[in-house]
Amino acid sequence: MADRHPRMLREEKTIAAMIDLYCHARHATTDGLCAECNALLAYARTRLEHCPYQERKSTCAKCPIHCYKPEMRDKVRAVMRYAGPRILLQHPLLAVLHLIDGWKKAPPAPQR
Repeated sequence: MADRHPRMLREEKTIAAMIDLYCHARHATTDGLCAECNALLAYARTRLEHCPYQERKSTCAKCPIHCYKPEMRDKVRAVMRYAGPRILLQHPLLAVLHLIDGWKKAPPAPQR
């Protein structure tokens, strides 16, 4: 993890913070994540580790490659829908940087 780009580490912190907000509110957890949200976070981390764009990426929503399984994509969308507006109060810097990342143009799909 020490050799990972700061951009990817920040992306991982952002998704972790959003899942944490969502889990505490929707699943009434007080300490840590429930099993479902913990599995979602582990899945998101794995997807980020294998992202072909790495630090050049925009947000996953704008990516030309959809590497999430449809079921997991739906779960992440639900998390983003809930936590997106609320993260601004809890983690303002991560929220603003995520918005800026969303303005980036999506990179072209890699050649196969």
